[in-house]
Amino acid sequence: MYQRVGQSAYKADLTATINLANYLNNPEKSFKSIHVAGTNGKGSTSHMLASVFQEAGYKTGLYTSPHLKDFRERIKINGEMIPEQYVSEFVKNHKLYFEKNQLSFFEMTVGLAFDYFRKEKIDIAIVEVGMGGRLDSTNIITPEVSTITNIGLDHTQFLGNTLEKVAAEKAGIIKEMIPVVIGETLSETKTVFERIAIEKNAPITYAETLATSDYISDLKGSYQQKNIKTVLATLHVLQAKGWNISEENIVNGLLNTIRNTGLMGRWQVLSETPKVISDTGHNKEGLKLVMEQLALETYNNLHIVLGVVMDKDLASVLPLFPKDATYYFCKPNIPRGLDASLLLSQARGFGLVGEEYISVQRAYLAALAAASTADVVFVGGSTFVVAEVL
Repeated sequence: MYQRVGQSAYKADLTATINLANYLNNPEKSFKSIHVAGTNGKGSTSHMLASVFQEAGYKTGLYTSPHLKDFRERIKINGEMIPEQYVSEFVKNHKLYFEKNQLSFFEMTVGLAFDYFRKEKIDIAIVEVGMGGRLDSTNIITPEVSTITNIGLDHTQFLGNTLEKVAAEKAGIIKEMIPVVIGETLSETKTVFERIAIEKNAPITYAETLATSDYISDLKGSYQQKNIKTVLATLHVLQAKGWNISEENIVNGLLNTIRNTGLMGRWQVLSETPKVISDTGHNKEGLKLVMEQLALETYNNLHIVLGVVMDKDLASVLPLFPKDATYYFCKPNIPRGLDASLLLSQARGFGLVGEEYISVQRAYLAALAAASTADVVFVGGSTFVVAEVL
């Protein structure tokens, strides 16, 4: 499993997924879909889109990753997780095939999701890319629209070490004559998107050209405004294709994203006294926005529970964290978690002061014990740190 183990679990090849889809009688061809890729914001964007479609009365599938507390969070219909029995029976029925073909965790999960969506006769699925796009297991669908939120330097060991290379991998979800929506562009990425869209005869829409909207989401954090623009641009394309989505559906869908889909970990306030905030932002671009949001908070003292994974580029992310905070360094409880002592020694070089703890739980409890009611505790650095606290 890539999320837990890292590079050794990554397959840069769609062959096994295509063969699995054929073995399952191509469930991906039985439902309409929207494909969402990007470095940051693709999870929030996917959940907001799903919420709007639910408000419009469509039976809506949602496939995302990773999960925070329960594997079944990855596969939902109208906000309800896939039943445990369906998961266990699917694995039982196809175990011999999985073992014979040495399928990865992600390949099996994509097959499970698409098989479940077909059985339940959904109207549309919002499908979030796992990593990259071109070679991601989800890239066997032919969607109604392809949406790419933004591009940053993350997973460079797989996707390339320049913005142009990463953009080309993400743009791999652009299909022949299928509209594509681009959430944010940089000079380095816009030319890549335009070139591939022209090659594919794919009409292209830039969300950032939309007028600033007054739409509000229950997903907090000022950074969500960019995701809302991307959602609106995607919905405009779909409305033009005949999907029956009203203005009321859009307003209510954005306002009720958490209630409709159960999304967690996006500027999620866990407590008010002291105020405890968790956020799964974990790369340079995502953390920059989260730290800007954190700087707007009012508090006497700031406590930060911080843990990361081993392949994190600490030189790019640690300078983003405030120096006027007390840090509680910890290791997420997964094989690729970075040892807390190593994180502490690196952080000291950037002026971040604190202590190491043997677990996320110990670090979190120590932060809570040290915080007064007028303080703020922030939990982040990794999806897995947030998951353990939740």
